[in-house]
Amino acid sequence: QVQLVESGGGLVQPGGSLRLSCAASGFIFSSYPMRWYRQAPGKERELVAGITSAGGSTNYADSVKGRFTISRENAKNMVYLQMNSLKPEDTAVYYCTAFRYGYSDYWGQGIQVTVSS
Repeated sequence: QVQLVESGGGLVQPGGSLRLSCAASGFIFSSYPMRWYRQAPGKERELVAGITSAGGSTNYADSVKGRFTISRENAKNMVYLQMNSLKPEDTAVYYCTAFRYGYSDYWGQGIQVTVSS
């Protein structure tokens, strides 16, 4: 069955860095654009970053542009989110998704990122 498993979250101080990883299985990973979303308590879900199936193109929310980098390794069925210069407002549950044209995305279970001193 389809699985997306996020790892690498945790507690970090403002200005610090974290690298989120997402391991995919149960579908042809290299055929799917991938995305990272986040949701903070009391806030709407936000699309943070996306990457095309071959990794040739990326896009970012304005709130993270220049600080976050999405990447993927199709040979390993992995997608990553490198997060630098973290701010308290980056605190959220982060989700990895596989984009499916005309259908709901496949979703991971989410992982908590907390930025606090």
